[in-house]
Amino acid sequence: MASRPPLRRCVLLMLSLLSACGAAEVQPYVSSEKPAPRIEVTGAAGDYLSGRFAATHGDNALAAELFDRGLKRDPGNPEILQRAFMANLLAGKSDAVTLAKRLPDNIAADLLLGNAEVKDGRWSAAETRYAALVRQGVPQLLQPLLVAWAQQGAGKNDAALAILRPLAEGQRFRAAYALHAALIADLAGAGYEQEAARLYRIAQAEFGGTSLQLARALASWDVRQGKPAEAQGALNALVDANPEMAITIPALYAAANVRPVRTAQDGIAEAYLALAGALRGPETNDFALLLLRLALDLRPDMSAARLLSADILDQIKQPEAALAMLQQVGDDDPLAGLVKLRKVALMDRTGDRQGALALTEALARRYPDRPEPLSMRGDILRGEKRFAESVAAYDQAVARVKQPQRGDWVLFYERGIANERSQNWPHAEADFMHALELSPGEPFVLNYLAYSWAEQGRNLPRARTMLENALQKRPNDGAIVDSLGWVALRQGHTAEAVTLLERATELDPSDPTVNFHLGDAYWAAGRKLLAQFQWRRALSLNPDADDVPKLQAKLRESEQALGNLPIAATEPPSTPPATP
Repeated sequence: MASRPPLRRCVLLMLSLLSACGAAEVQPYVSSEKPAPRIEVTGAAGDYLSGRFAATHGDNALAAELFDRGLKRDPGNPEILQRAFMANLLAGKSDAVTLAKRLPDNIAADLLLGNAEVKDGRWSAAETRYAALVRQGVPQLLQPLLVAWAQQGAGKNDAALAILRPLAEGQRFRAAYALHAALIADLAGAGYEQEAARLYRIAQAEFGGTSLQLARALASWDVRQGKPAEAQGALNALVDANPEMAITIPALYAAANVRPVRTAQDGIAEAYLALAGALRGPETNDFALLLLRLALDLRPDMSAARLLSADILDQIKQPEAALAMLQQVGDDDPLAGLVKLRKVALMDRTGDRQGALALTEALARRYPDRPEPLSMRGDILRGEKRFAESVAAYDQAVARVKQPQRGDWVLFYERGIANERSQNWPHAEADFMHALELSPGEPFVLNYLAYSWAEQGRNLPRARTMLENALQKRPNDGAIVDSLGWVALRQGHTAEAVTLLERATELDPSDPTVNFHLGDAYWAAGRKLLAQFQWRRALSLNPDADDVPKLQAKLRESEQALGNLPIAATEPPSTPPATP
């Protein structure tokens, strides 16, 4: 099966307590004789349940309003108090501080109150609060950074560095400790330059790659040390990991003469961002979002925190909230280009495709040398099955790529898909071949090209080899397993095809094409009833419009071939229906 890639998303690589808790699923007793009566829950309980529902759907502002109202009706309810605080915090509302004062044993409340002390310049109070945090789990990782920055805010640079230096040399999370020690030494100024340089290089080595925040810090340091080439190299490394970062590099370089962390308050916000980036994942996204909200409380203009928040919100199926998170990033922000690309993808995902297309046009004009806005335009048009128009957009994007690099394989792959769907196979094949020249062995390209050849009955031995190579890299990819089974069927290896296609349906049970192919393999193997079952199942799974008449024809011809004979007594018809 020729797998289609999702629309590209901007990913902040290595940037890296409760959030919206799941709404209670109330299962009323239902009598078999009459419907259950409708029960309306009012008062504090109704506000509580409605607030949980709003929080589950990512509307923390509404959840905060509902929990606040419930708390007024039932001031002593600890559950409503906890949820009101969390909703207010995640919504960025000032009432969260008032509620935090009523939660002495809540870590998130302690952190928010520490934020309030930091913003007031009460560094000793903040240091005392941070030092008293529980020393286990996530707070244990965060605490040294918070204490060190509180000390730096109070002018105690040596004490702050004394905390972080040992941790930068052998602890978990040591890359972040090294980076923050470097930032503190950098901010300390005269007399700390050599220590800052040493710690920056330790951080660079410990990260094992380049994160956005590390690259910005390194570039700023190098520019201020009179090393522009090194600064440019630090930023260019971001593009190697994520080509779409290229749209931001000029602006990031232009801003590199300014320290990315100018105060201890900025440093604490960076600490929250660093831990959120390290924690993000299916089981910890809620806590990561809480940390990011704490970062934004200290630094509302922190676009990196907004990008990471939006990425997490999108992953947990809240694209509208993700889009709202990015709305406050201004056009003059160094990351504005990346933010707008992210907004294009989110607008498309929320159904505002016309708005997304309009934004790609504006971005293409603002960044006349960059292919990303046009390639995203091609993605959206391809998603609408406007294939000829998508090819034209990709053509414009390719024209902006003067010397294609390895990361540009995606652009040629996507244009190849659009060309193939436009019935322009020679151009599609050339695009797939070019993608493989740029990045040999890419499993998505191998799969699409090999499957297309199998559909045409061409180059089957070579297609099989390509798919076997792709499967080594993605052994549980149902689309690749399906393609390999389809090639096997085309080669006449029916038993092997059945085995492979059965495996493909285990991996992608709801994919109509996989079920379609398995039906063909069953028919070829003489398992007629199973073939009909799979074809009917494929029809029920919303197949491509082009496949619907094919499936209907197979079912009609198979029913005619089998007649009314008992299945156990049927023999294969002399002419099988619609040869695969």
